[in-house]
Amino acid sequence: MTKPLMAKATAVWLVDNTTLSFRQIADFCGMHELEVQGIADGDVAAGVKGFDPIANSQLEPGEIEKGEKDPSYRLKLKFNPASVGEEKRRGPRYTPLSKRQDRPAAILWLVKFHPELADSQISKLVGTTKPTIASIRDRTHWNISNITPIDPVALGLCRQTELDAAVQKAAKKKNPDGVVMSDDERRKLVSTEQSLGMSAEPKMPSSIAGLENFSLSRSEEEEKNPADYSDAESFFNLPNDDDEDDEDN
Repeated sequence: MTKPLMAKATAVWLVDNTTLSFRQIADFCGMHELEVQGIADGDVAAGVKGFDPIANSQLEPGEIEKGEKDPSYRLKLKFNPASVGEEKRRGPRYTPLSKRQDRPAAILWLVKFHPELADSQISKLVGTTKPTIASIRDRTHWNISNITPIDPVALGLCRQTELDAAVQKAAKKKNPDGVVMSDDERRKLVSTEQSLGMSAEPKMPSSIAGLENFSLSRSEEEEKNPADYSDAESFFNLPNDDDEDDEDN
């Protein structure tokens, strides 16, 4: 359901000027019922001026009357032809004020670990501008020495599925003809879930190449040394000595 303009201010007006239930106002404004209850108690939206949905052509007066008579009735937003297509917004996404300070760290992480991503993709993922991305790429950002790269998914700036989709799109653009890539390039261009699911392919290091047939075991054809006393009892089988007989005599 499409939300009205200035949803919280509209909820304030409906709480103050109607007898609609908290659930009806919450459903109409796209809010939680407890949040509307907080508005009524004065704990939420303190100081927010009410926004009249009737005067601003968002709600018909008859809708409020129906809702006040029937608590189960759901208010219907007035159709506005000018708002068609407004939900599909272009450009960078909106980032809350509390998370805007984390954007440079997320940009640095994307630039470092996914250099194949275009500036437009990073802009959509994090909600920033291309000049900011360029300054971090060139390390000319005013605070570059204090920025630590952090995963934007961990910061809550984007979802893992969105990041994986952007990486896959960049991978297709970089490798359209099926050219074989190096291990480092392949690890960068696949998602985290795919990289964890890949089977490991052991490879012989180049420094010991050619020694795979080398063995430390003895050859079967090697003759046994006759002086090799493998039996412990053989050490105590001393040869007969005639000197002992002479002493007895």
